[in-house]
This record gives sequence, structure tokens and C-alpha cells, in this order.
Amino acid sequence: MSKTEPLTIKILEKDYRIGCPEEEKQNLRASADLLIDKLNETRQQGHVIGAERIAIMTALNMCHELL
Repeated sequence: MSKTEPLTIKILEKDYRIGCPEEEKQNLRASADLLIDKLNETRQQGHVIGAERIAIMTALNMCHELL
């Protein structure tokens, strides 16, 4: 069993500490980078105001893309 250690990721100016096995840290960082890029796209469009709304609209857009 691999050891879980916290990884800190900054999303929308907030730090999140996430427990993650060492061998998954690179994947978690890549996932966070993709999310941050998508959040910034939503923010730059200027139609959505507020961190929570930006996060929700980004999540909906990403789910729509997956479907």
C-alpha cells in the first residue's frame, strides 16, 4: 500500500490540500491544471461573476463535453 501525503493545489485563489498517493501526484496536478485552465476560460468570458458560479458553470460545461 502506498503512503498518502497531502498535495496543495490553488484553485480560484484558494488553497486545497488533497491527500494523494505519491504515484498519483502527477495525474492530480495535471487534472488540476486542466480544471484551472477551464475555470480561467469561463472567467475570461466575463458572463459569469463569482467564484462559486464560475466553478458550477465550468463543471457543467466539462460534463457536457464528456457527454
